[in-house]
Amino acid sequence: MAWVSLKIEAQDNNADLISDTLMELGALSAIIEDANAETIDEQPIFGEPGDPPPGIWQQNLVSALFDEGVDVTAVIQALEQIAKLNQLNYTTETIQEQDWVRATQSQFDPIKITENLWIVPTWHVSPNPEAINIVLDPGLAFGTGSHPTTHLCLGWLAQTVNTGNSVLDYGCGSGILAIAAKKLGANEVVGTDIDTQAIQSSLYNAEQNQVQAEFYDANQYQSKEFDIVVANILSSALSVLAPALAKSCKAGGKIALSGILREQESAVSAIYSEWFDMGTPQHMDAWVLLTGTKKCAT
Repeated sequence: MAWVSLKIEAQDNNADLISDTLMELGALSAIIEDANAETIDEQPIFGEPGDPPPGIWQQNLVSALFDEGVDVTAVIQALEQIAKLNQLNYTTETIQEQDWVRATQSQFDPIKITENLWIVPTWHVSPNPEAINIVLDPGLAFGTGSHPTTHLCLGWLAQTVNTGNSVLDYGCGSGILAIAAKKLGANEVVGTDIDTQAIQSSLYNAEQNQVQAEFYDANQYQSKEFDIVVANILSSALSVLAPALAKSCKAGGKIALSGILREQESAVSAIYSEWFDMGTPQHMDAWVLLTGTKKCAT
């Protein structure tokens, strides 16, 4: 069994039209991708609550999958007629049947955070069995360790958590930061999230890693003070939640904030400087990790 992958170059003003028309013409699936993805011209698009719609990339590839017997020439002619487009540039590729699970797994290798902290999918053996290894597979909740913000938070936790610390992971996603804090020696670890799927994923991953951590719906959890607070969410949410997150951190305690783009760094840092002595920001790609120490009451 095989399929035909059809990729068509598109602009920001016709990508949706091409995608929808291909589905009407019998495509099994159609997606729109950044034509410059994984190049220096890749165009980041992010949407946060309260911001205008993020829109679409300027240069796109519309990829559609058809059954093997499709007449590609006829599809292109029909597409150009229906969408009123001319001389579309396209390529085709035959996709053979394969072990899709194994093909997906091959995209995820162990991730080195530090020499002694690794994220390891279940189908791999850790490159360093003596290290702290967090067993985690890609799932529905955010946080596999591959994203720069998660990587930055994990590196900070590895440097910051001391034996017996209490840790709050606000917006826990997959639970990866809470699990890491526990394995690094924290005593009490609590994770919260507004997504029920994230709570389920966190509980499952904690069990897989044989650590005890508590996970709650953020809307129902009555927070208390922790030695360490880490929040890897969005800058808009971090800004709104600043008073609550500050209240959850003990005087002299530490906070780490990520999910922040470089252009958002100054604004978020200014908000948190009301309660925290802010440290030197850390950067990875387009992302920022802000850290601070809670000021003592005067």
